[in-house]
Amino acid sequence: MASPRLSPHASGVLLALAGAITFSGKAIIVKLSYRYGVDAVTVIMVRMLWSLPMFMALAWWSSRSTFAQHNPLQWRDAPIIIALGVLGYYLASFLDFLGLQTITASLERLILYLNPTLVLLLSALIYKHRIRPLRAVAMAISYAGVLLVFWHEVSLAGPDAVTGALFVLASALSYALYLMFSGEVVKRIGSMRLVGWASSVACVCCLAQFAVLRPLDTVVPMAVWWLGLLNATACTVAPVLMVMLAIERIGAALTAQTGMIGPLSTLALGVWVLGEPLNVWIGLGTVLVLGGVFLASRYGDK
Repeated sequence: MASPRLSPHASGVLLALAGAITFSGKAIIVKLSYRYGVDAVTVIMVRMLWSLPMFMALAWWSSRSTFAQHNPLQWRDAPIIIALGVLGYYLASFLDFLGLQTITASLERLILYLNPTLVLLLSALIYKHRIRPLRAVAMAISYAGVLLVFWHEVSLAGPDAVTGALFVLASALSYALYLMFSGEVVKRIGSMRLVGWASSVACVCCLAQFAVLRPLDTVVPMAVWWLGLLNATACTVAPVLMVMLAIERIGAALTAQTGMIGPLSTLALGVWVLGEPLNVWIGLGTVLVLGGVFLASRYGDK
């Protein structure tokens, strides 16, 4: 008897869940890598060295689609793709890795999860878009949740937590700017092709950064190489593909709502793998952030 096949909706939800959970594991692997005495420059170099051939393969594969054949890349696209790669993938990733040196994975994920609200704020500041009342309330709830967890972490870790949180917030701002400025580019060259080429640019930037800032004979522990491979495959390239496939099946809105499991999975993995603290303040902050993002995405136009 043949096993029943999943419907497109069910498979889309499963892909969105898997993408959110695997992507949230990035912070856990980075924190594990730091235990071997390496720094952010080295950890991101290892991750991007493993990722580069996969992103180049993605760029090549996406260029063979019917859409790409009818919309070939032009020379004027090159500086735009490079700028977006530096802003959205190199700078955002490096600042995130710097922040993870001094804050917990749970706080990092909550700050990054504010990204949609940062896009709204930047749109209001740059393009004068009006923020509707309920969306403003939802944003305030999310920021209150982050501040609650941040206050708790500062009370334990001191000034280092402030520095780390500012780095991660700068990372979120960098990626929010990338999302704002990439809209027209995505329409012209396609999302998968942009991700492939822009991420390849970011990989080259990280490799060049390591070559400039660190001796080329630097010894990287073998465990960091294996963790980097896991980060590149399971927590970088695979989530991108799974989320894009999910969007094709269930749409961007439902994919985004399903992705709300991301902070919860980071919290659980942080407690289980890293031994990070779990208390009422972190739990309440997480609920506030998720609740605010849910309200903003579900009822934000009112």
